[in-house]
Amino acid sequence: MTENQAGTDADGLAGRFAQTFAALAASIERIVRGKRDKVELALLCLLSEGHLLVEDVPGVGKTTLARALSGTVDAKWTRIQFTPDLLPSDITGVSIFNQGTSAFEFHSGPIFANLVVADEINRGSPKTQSALLEVMEERRVTVEGTPHPVPRPFMVIATQNPVDMDGTYPLPEAQLDRFLMRISMGYPDHRSEVAVLAGTPTGAMLDQMPPVIGRDDVAGMIDFAGRLHVAPPLYDYVVNVVAATRVHPELRLGASPRASLALLRAARVRAAAAGRTFLIPEDVKALAVPVIAHRLIVTPDAELRGRTGADVVGEVLSTVPTPQAAAGV
Repeated sequence: MTENQAGTDADGLAGRFAQTFAALAASIERIVRGKRDKVELALLCLLSEGHLLVEDVPGVGKTTLARALSGTVDAKWTRIQFTPDLLPSDITGVSIFNQGTSAFEFHSGPIFANLVVADEINRGSPKTQSALLEVMEERRVTVEGTPHPVPRPFMVIATQNPVDMDGTYPLPEAQLDRFLMRISMGYPDHRSEVAVLAGTPTGAMLDQMPPVIGRDDVAGMIDFAGRLHVAPPLYDYVVNVVAATRVHPELRLGASPRASLALLRAARVRAAAAGRTFLIPEDVKALAVPVIAHRLIVTPDAELRGRTGADVVGEVLSTVPTPQAAAGV
């Protein structure tokens, strides 16, 4: 195969990737109305093999987005309602002694699915929350010393309410760092809210939602995006953006190398969703806030002034020089 033929084939795959991505977004948007940008971020997270934290006040569609995303893929999905009395074994599973075989048998928990909706994750105790640390990073669960891999693709879609803090346990930094993105839904605009009132009830639409693609297709899209070309200046740019947060005077904690990897993975998927086989700086800039901001801890003085991690990321993007990178650089 010549170089031109390889390039043509890659362009064709990128075009099909973009078409499938658009079909997935359109399917979800029939249920989650007026939130196209949030829908696309959720899909970018799925196709980056990342986990998504949806944080906002009650009633704005956090769980609906999670369920709609699950419904677009013909794969196994589960929902875990986090409560203070939920145990780690209720998530991961447990080994039970079988008298017939005189041996312990592992009975898997709801975490063994392709898409796991962790509803109101901050209502689980720290011990229960920690049951997700291994599986979110290593895609496996270790029970009594034996590792059990989860299926691919694997994604945790967690929701939490940042306003009503009674009976909740804030997620620690180690847990937040395992989420590739954090997004907020926000209230719908007037037209979208009217459409919700006049349309079919959301529950019925979710139950009747036909899948758009299968789990093998998702795995193929993930693999394709991971092979997209990245020009050397863009590697430097990603590292420079993340490293700038580590020395920012308004931060107590900057972003780790895990943030650099997450930002690059998400940027690759965004490029593929646009039908390109290469990254541009705008891919990085567009995703820097949802990928990096939740990993940062602002100083007490900055917090009193109302500064947030998102503000700092925006400032970093305006100060770090943007490379003039193109496909052939």
